Amino acid sequence: MQVTLLGILGLALLRTLHAQDSIPVQADFQQDKLTGRWYSIGLASNSNWFKEKRHLMKMCTTIITSTAEGNLEVTSTYPKGDQCVTRNSLYTKTEQPGRFSYTNPRWGSKHNIHVVETNYEEYALVATQISKSTGSSTMVLLYSRTKELSPERLEMFAQFSKEQGLTDDEILILPQTDKCMADAA
Repeated sequence: MQVTLLGILGLALLRTLHAQDSIPVQADFQQDKLTGRWYSIGLASNSNWFKEKRHLMKMCTTIITSTAEGNLEVTSTYPKGDQCVTRNSLYTKTEQPGRFSYTNPRWGSKHNIHVVETNYEEYALVATQISKSTGSSTMVLLYSRTKELSPERLEMFAQFSKEQGLTDDEILILPQTDKCMADAA
């Protein structure tokens, strides 16, 4: 029984590592160009929280700044009910430019973050593999410097999300809102 359980855990770990290796990272990533204000335009995920909350989700703002150590401070402000909620995250740089790690202090989940593709001035596509004690999930975010993106960019986001194993039901173009947009400094 122990051998079987160890074998299953080993295969799950190999699949997770393979999935992380198969996610591309922006060639010649230039971290300083990624900083500034972004709008979350699209979100795709196969996590349970996404399935439960997707009907409540709206566009939000995210401010990315570089720290002196070369990490990224990521501050997202989003509407939740009748209030604006701000969440701060510190993405720690890895040896590979464009790839970061983050551990959620509240849930203990480990996030392996890849800046997949960006032209820095219009859009950024970010994929995250999330691991926690209850399993793993995938999340893909589409950021824009403006509140709208071309249909071609939206299609690119949907196609990439499907390539990561996500289904149409797990892909969401976030509804626009003006709520909390001015609150994000």
